[in-house]
Amino acid sequence: MFRLTKKVAVITGGASGIGLEISRAFAKQGAIVHIFELNIDLAEREADLINANGGKAYCHKVDVSNQTDVLKKMAKINAIQPINILVNNAGIAHIGDVEKTTEADMDKIYNVNIKGVYNCLHAVIPFMKSNKGGVIINLCSVAATVGIAERFAYSMSKGAVYSMTLQVAKDYVGENIRCNSISPGRVHTPFVDGFIKKNYPGKETEMFEKLSATQPIGRMAKPEEIGALAVYLASDEAAFVTGSDYVIDGGFIKLNN
Repeated sequence: MFRLTKKVAVITGGASGIGLEISRAFAKQGAIVHIFELNIDLAEREADLINANGGKAYCHKVDVSNQTDVLKKMAKINAIQPINILVNNAGIAHIGDVEKTTEADMDKIYNVNIKGVYNCLHAVIPFMKSNKGGVIINLCSVAATVGIAERFAYSMSKGAVYSMTLQVAKDYVGENIRCNSISPGRVHTPFVDGFIKKNYPGKETEMFEKLSATQPIGRMAKPEEIGALAVYLASDEAAFVTGSDYVIDGGFIKLNN
């Protein structure tokens, strides 16, 4: 079950954090993985490791906020083998309420988290229509549907991702294109460790435990747990699933209220 044999998958931000675990999981299930990353050195290293472990991965230096760049890379991949799966994972974080969020902050978040998703959707859907179907998975967040302190711009962007997911699912259900989103709670990635080290020097252990405790289950998610859910949604076993947001949050939304 859940095999992705020879399916071509484009994963944005696919060389670190959640995106890396999705890349690894897809390759393990037989997919041909194309990693979109700004940091091409990191992408090459991770692609080499996937290939060394029996998978098949390629990497491309892509700025998802640049539509021309995205269109060219998507077309190049699809010309070789039709694209079956798109995972819109690339994104950036921002901390601050509306007063502390500058216009530059808003523009930066918009360009990556919203425009970046739009650019990839805009580029891939015509190919999926020609290919008689496809699967799109957007990385959303619990921040899209509940208020989280000091996350004004980030929450705004994930709300947009949630809305785009529903709209694409609605518009293209007749084209055999499925579109769903995943909304993680707090996930233990290198970003979290770096954030704690930068903002709470000397209190790393205390803050890690505090942040972990915000999930009723008592810990943060592991990136590979998000990867496993993505594998299901990309697989033929999820053929009846579209227009849905899958919350994977250790009980954060339902059990904290």
